[in-house]
Amino acid sequence: MRAIIQHRYGAPDVLAVEHVDQPEIGDDDVLVRVAAAGVDAGVWHTVAGKPYLLRLFGFGFRAPKQKTPGRDVAGHVTQVGSNVTRFALGDEVFGTTLEGSFAEFTRVPAERLALKPANVSFEQAAVTPISGCTALHGLRDAGRLAAGQRVLVLGAGGGVGSFAVQIAVAMGASVTGVCSTDKVEFVRSLGAAQVIDRTREDFAAGPGGYDLILDTAGHNSLRRLRRMLSRRGTLVIVGGEGGGPLLGGFGRSLRALVVSAFVPQRLVGLMSEEDLPTLEALAALVAHGSVVPPVDRVFPLERAGDAIEYLHAGRPLGKVVVKV
Repeated sequence: MRAIIQHRYGAPDVLAVEHVDQPEIGDDDVLVRVAAAGVDAGVWHTVAGKPYLLRLFGFGFRAPKQKTPGRDVAGHVTQVGSNVTRFALGDEVFGTTLEGSFAEFTRVPAERLALKPANVSFEQAAVTPISGCTALHGLRDAGRLAAGQRVLVLGAGGGVGSFAVQIAVAMGASVTGVCSTDKVEFVRSLGAAQVIDRTREDFAAGPGGYDLILDTAGHNSLRRLRRMLSRRGTLVIVGGEGGGPLLGGFGRSLRALVVSAFVPQRLVGLMSEEDLPTLEALAALVAHGSVVPPVDRVFPLERAGDAIEYLHAGRPLGKVVVKV
């Protein structure tokens, strides 16, 4: 099969299409013929090997252990393990793989897959698992969001942010989104009650009092964000964006944990996982039409490096896809 392979860390130009063996599945696995693969911020980090802390978490210190990037996947079931009862050959599925989705086939544990909602394309399904689960965990679990609360989403025009705006609205919240000028109308179309253009207006100059702030951007200090919270409000820091080459945004999450012990507000560094109940909850929101997975651009497999560069530059309105 064809797959994107990287033999060393670096810029996306280290990626190349190679012919490799089709993966073999175990008793609890599913073999998926990949139709589309989502591109998320984590893909850039694992290709670049930054922050360096990632290399200590089993990704490989000098070179990547997993040679094919990508985790988000959507496609058809072509083979099922002997213990798998939830899926049959030909089923359309989406979820996350641990062995690389930038390939024609990938092996996926059955517990990491759900049936694709019939009302969306493979491209839309492929961008949903990581960003959607992260947004839902951040709002529902870490943020403890309730209907009627006020939510501020920083980075509202990006991957996680665009899902977060829609999910928060579906949960009955009043959402303010912060984004760049070119994304204002896009964020408004997602259902945000108010949109702040960060290039023209300082969101921290407003009245504040938010019950929940979901920060996907990583550009503001904890003190600055806390000033915009209500006295018992919650700040959820998403992902490892910002920071230096060693810890990246994880250093900020660690500081949030320490500060949270001494203030009335809750400061949470989110570590999200794409578990099956959350994936199925997302599928229900998508099937209902409450969440529409936002696809900005689709790249062919041969241009996977360009897709990663486009995402890392911060240009997408929502999500980017690699079509296989």
